[in-house]
Amino acid sequence: MGGESTTRTAPRSGGKSTGPVGSRTGQRLSGLAVALGIVLFLGGFGWGAVVYRPYTVPTTSMTPTIDAGDRVLAQRVDGSEIRRGDVVVFNDKSWVTNASVVKRVVAVGGDTVSCCTNGKLTVNGKQIDEGYLKGSVVEDKNIPTVKVPQGRLFLLGDERQGSLDSSAHLSDAAQGTVARSAVTARVDAVVWPMKGMLERPTGFETLGVLSQPGPLRTIVTLIVAGAVLVLGGGAYGPIAKRTGGRRTRARTEPVGAR
Repeated sequence: MGGESTTRTAPRSGGKSTGPVGSRTGQRLSGLAVALGIVLFLGGFGWGAVVYRPYTVPTTSMTPTIDAGDRVLAQRVDGSEIRRGDVVVFNDKSWVTNASVVKRVVAVGGDTVSCCTNGKLTVNGKQIDEGYLKGSVVEDKNIPTVKVPQGRLFLLGDERQGSLDSSAHLSDAAQGTVARSAVTARVDAVVWPMKGMLERPTGFETLGVLSQPGPLRTIVTLIVAGAVLVLGGGAYGPIAKRTGGRRTRARTEPVGAR
């Protein structure tokens, strides 16, 4: 009989592959991305746990900046680091027993504070523009001139009408002031609901340098970057497998003539 030629198909690889998918370089980069992502992700959380403490504010005394029930992150700081305009967490048994209090520092040791002049808080003879109050009434505060002793702080709630702050303790021996050593943390952000970083108290800049925000933005960046690297590196294998399968083409080869 005459010769006959037929063809058969065969996978380009010569058979079904059971090894890793993707190029060797891709696999190495994928593993490196996952490892680096884990380091950044866990490192960010670890750093945050060391630097910050979460608090739930139970009252409306810091409205509109912080509402009742809001969850805040406060950076652990020494009282000596506190400056005018900071929102701080402190403990003072003459104010509240066995509980932390959140208020805003409006004057520090050596300052003279009073309220109100033309509807504004006055510190060292300067009227303070408190933009963070968002138009809330300030005039209701009746604070006679108070000279803040060295090493102490004068604090007010942003909700000036009902806040039990230094103005409510003027008859105390310390005239409503709190020791710097009573401060345990400085609030950086409201995280639940997600309101973000606190507004900068720029109205106090004429009196001195303001505190710088803590490393919260950097910590969040590390955590997000770590998560992206872990997810991206982990997705390399499935993506390489899927795209590799699409690129495989059946090829033909002749079978010997008969």
